[in-house]
Amino acid sequence: MSNIYLGYHFTIEPKELGSEILVAELGEKAFESFTETENGISAFVKKDLWDENILDDIYILQSEEFKIEYTIEEIDQVNWNEEWEKNFEPIDVDGKCHVRAPFHPKTDAEFDILIEPKMSFGTGHHETTHMMIQHLLEMDVKGLKTLDMGCGTAILAILAEMKGAEPIDAIDIDNWCYLNSIENAERNNCKHISVYEGDAALLAGKKYDLIIANINRNILLNDMQAYVDSLNPKGIILFSGFYEEDIPFIDASCVEKGLTYVKKFQRNNWVSLKYVN
Repeated sequence: MSNIYLGYHFTIEPKELGSEILVAELGEKAFESFTETENGISAFVKKDLWDENILDDIYILQSEEFKIEYTIEEIDQVNWNEEWEKNFEPIDVDGKCHVRAPFHPKTDAEFDILIEPKMSFGTGHHETTHMMIQHLLEMDVKGLKTLDMGCGTAILAILAEMKGAEPIDAIDIDNWCYLNSIENAERNNCKHISVYEGDAALLAGKKYDLIIANINRNILLNDMQAYVDSLNPKGIILFSGFYEEDIPFIDASCVEKGLTYVKKFQRNNWVSLKYVN
């Protein structure tokens, strides 16, 4: 297989919501890497895996709610490190948590997290990750058995360990996320994180004091009973990955299953909710 790639460079309006949806849809295709740009995203696919119909059933491209245009270029021997360095900026959350790549200088933040940005989404830039970090920063998680569900790059599991949580299970259904989470846990010298590839079926028979679930509304609702069944008495669940208008659906499911609402964070139209058992 050759190392020739096709780069699709999308301009998206509105950018934030459109980028999130487009990346999710393209991720179901052969696209293997994404970088955020000033006006949208770039998506990369190996030419050997490409066909002229690759975008035919991408729903958002047909949506009247978004204006999306794109150009295509052929790229020989993509230098991913160069692409990541061009597009990945360090993140500062409330002056307490600094998320950076190895090529960024270290700061004096209390929690300094190193993430190799092999994909610009899931590195802390997105509103949902930022809010989940905010929840963790204000909580005492020392000694809590923790689950990071839909862990992505394991950034939240890493912060939880830095704050004293242990042991920690990090689970993601995506193989790239599984492998990258292992790398990032090692990169941050984590000793108490176990990474698994799979879905909520892996939770059978397990119990946690703290569950972190940053996924999306439909998966959260579908797997809510599994989360509640896995939560110890007086346990805490942090949810994100959905919009303000989704709150009634999430809240109804939580209340029905005996959870009590505690707190909400909101950034733009994204929200993060905290519940206790």
